[in-house]
Amino acid sequence: MSLVRLSVSAIRNLQPLELSPSPRINLLHGDNGSGKTSVLEAIHLLGLARSFRSTRLTPVIQHEQERALVFGQVRLADGRLSSLGIARERSGDCQIRIDGQNARSAAQLAEVLPLQLINPDSFRLLEGAPKIRRQFLDWGVFHVEPRFLGAWQRLQSALRQRNSWLRHGRIDPAAQAAWDRELTLASEAIDEYRRAYIQALKPVFERTLAQLVELPELILSYYRGWDRERSLDEVLQASLLRDQQLGHTQAGPQRADLRLRIGSHNAADILSRGQQKLVVCALRIAQGHLVNQAKHGQCVYLVDDLPSELDEQHRHALCRLLEDLDCQVFITGVDGETLKDGWRTDTPVAMFHVEHGRIESSGVKA
Repeated sequence: MSLVRLSVSAIRNLQPLELSPSPRINLLHGDNGSGKTSVLEAIHLLGLARSFRSTRLTPVIQHEQERALVFGQVRLADGRLSSLGIARERSGDCQIRIDGQNARSAAQLAEVLPLQLINPDSFRLLEGAPKIRRQFLDWGVFHVEPRFLGAWQRLQSALRQRNSWLRHGRIDPAAQAAWDRELTLASEAIDEYRRAYIQALKPVFERTLAQLVELPELILSYYRGWDRERSLDEVLQASLLRDQQLGHTQAGPQRADLRLRIGSHNAADILSRGQQKLVVCALRIAQGHLVNQAKHGQCVYLVDDLPSELDEQHRHALCRLLEDLDCQVFITGVDGETLKDGWRTDTPVAMFHVEHGRIESSGVKA
């Protein structure tokens, strides 16, 4: 997949823009605050219906505007074009359109335009809460396992019912047993899909990481969210009293985690910030390879502030890996000369200058 046209209106400091990006490498350069990251944010909105910079809509929508609008045309793996549109209202409402039809959820956007983000906050994947790593894991499983979304929706429904009962005690024993059974079945399916995905991801991640940095002692493992020696049904029964006291279900796939360790230590406690960024880059590029295999299409990569915490050697190594994916990439940085350095001579590279919210083509490096 690749964006062939992007139209943006009323997002942060950006002037209304129309962009026809390259299907391969797109470099956006300009001073800090010029709007480079906002262009990536607009693409992120188009693919996921949310910002990666703010959980609140108010900072995203331009002052005195009621809505932010993003439209795009995506070339699919089979060559067809698909039209996407999203309107985020200041009131909180969201309208998603795909090929002229209203979409039911952001998951439909993600199917058409799978995105991977690498930015200065990427180290949170290692340092942050387990929820961040679960989201990373489930993004990958969603794109390679068609049955995952249905199982995940069943899990959420069963968890809501069980947690409501735990807080209020308003459910008869037969209904409680039925929801526990549904929770167990959905959890076992999700665990199966996640395990299969991790098994496929690990060797690709290890090969990718080795091309960026030497960390042979780094181990990636998966914790499913409950005791590996017992079934979830047994664990739920054993922890029922404690769950009632807390008012929520403690065990299950909603507690799963990816663990990256060096010896007995969390990798985030040992690695430098630059090394953490390289580990995250390797994880996200490995995911891109698996999506390519499953869908015969490519992720679109958004790389914000490429030079941040990476020296020239590691920037060039990352460029090589992105080139090998044969995908569309959008990269921002202050210095255009630094950004365009390191690509192969036969890789099409389009450059855009961003200044005061306006974007202009500044040449093509072929």
